[in-house]
Amino acid sequence: MPDTRRTDVVLLAVAVVWGSSYLTAKAATDATSVPIVLFLRSFLSALACAAVVAALRRRRPFTRDEMLHGSLLGLTQSAVLALETYGVAHTSAANAGLIISLTLVLTPVLDRVGRPGGLPGRFFLAAGLCVGGVGLLVSGHGLRAPGTGDLLILAAAVVRAGHVVLVGRVTAARTLRPLQLTAVQSVVGAALFLLPAAGDLPGAARFDAATWAQLVHLALLCGLFAFLAQTWAVQRTSATRASLLLGTEPVWALLVGLGFGDERLTPLSLLGAALIVTGTYWGQAVERVHRASPRASLPEATGAGCCGTAPRENATAATPACPRCSPAAAPG
Repeated sequence: MPDTRRTDVVLLAVAVVWGSSYLTAKAATDATSVPIVLFLRSFLSALACAAVVAALRRRRPFTRDEMLHGSLLGLTQSAVLALETYGVAHTSAANAGLIISLTLVLTPVLDRVGRPGGLPGRFFLAAGLCVGGVGLLVSGHGLRAPGTGDLLILAAAVVRAGHVVLVGRVTAARTLRPLQLTAVQSVVGAALFLLPAAGDLPGAARFDAATWAQLVHLALLCGLFAFLAQTWAVQRTSATRASLLLGTEPVWALLVGLGFGDERLTPLSLLGAALIVTGTYWGQAVERVHRASPRASLPEATGAGCCGTAPRENATAATPACPRCSPAAAPG
C-alpha cells in the first residue's frame, strides 16, 4: 500500500506539473518573445538531458535509430510546442489546458487511420461532448467564434495527437531509450528555434529571476523531471490507474490558471470546462473497453496504448510505456 500511494503521488505530481506549464508559458511569453521562450526551453532541456546521459557513462549514448527517429519526432514535437506557446500567448492558461486535452480523444481516431475496424458510436458522442465544451469554454460572456489563441491550441491538439500516433508507429518494433530520444528531440527543437530567436538572445542576459525560473520550470520540471518520474511510476502501477491520474492534467491547468493567474471563467465557460473533462474521461473509458473487447479489430501487436488513448510509445522489451510516458507526448 505505501508503494501504491507513493506511485500515485508521483503521477499526480506529473499531472500538476503539466497542468502548470500553460500558466508558466503564458507568464514567460509576457516577459519576452515566443521564439526566445521556445529556444531556451529546448536548449535548457537538451543540456539537462546531455548531463544525465553523460552521468550514466554509457559507452554508446546514442544509437543510429535513436538519432534518426529522435530527429523525426523532434520536428513534430517542435511543431506542437510552437503552436501551444503561440496559442497560450493569445488565450488564457485555463483555456489552453482544457482545449489541449482534446488530444486524448483525437489520438485514437488518428491511430485508426489505415487500420481495419472503427471505434464505437459512444466514443464519437464523447468527442462531440468535448467539442461542444470547447465552444462554450471560449464563449466567455456570450457565444462567439474562438479567438486566435484558442484556434492555435486546437491545432496543437490535432498535431500532438498525430505526433503521439507517429511515436507509436516508428518505435513499435525498435528498442529506443527514452532519455536518449528526449535529448535528440530537444537538440532538434533548439536548432529549429535558434534562428527565429537569434535577434532576442542578447536580451536574455537582462531577464529577471522570475523569467529564468519560468524557463527552467518549463525545461526541467515540465520536461525532464515529468518524463523520468512518469516512466518510473508507470512501471509500478496499472495502466488504468496511470491513465486516470495523468488524465487530471486539464483539471490542474484550470485550477492553476484560476488560482495563480488571476484568470476568471463565466458560468458558461465553467459548463464548457465540465463538458470537456467529462467527455475526455468518457472517451478514454469507451476506447479502453473497446480495445480490451475480444471483438476489437485492433490486435495487441499493433501496440495499442496501455492508457487506452494512443499506441505504446518508446516501449522497450522490459518497459512497455504508457501513452503519456513519452517526452514526445508530454504536454506543455
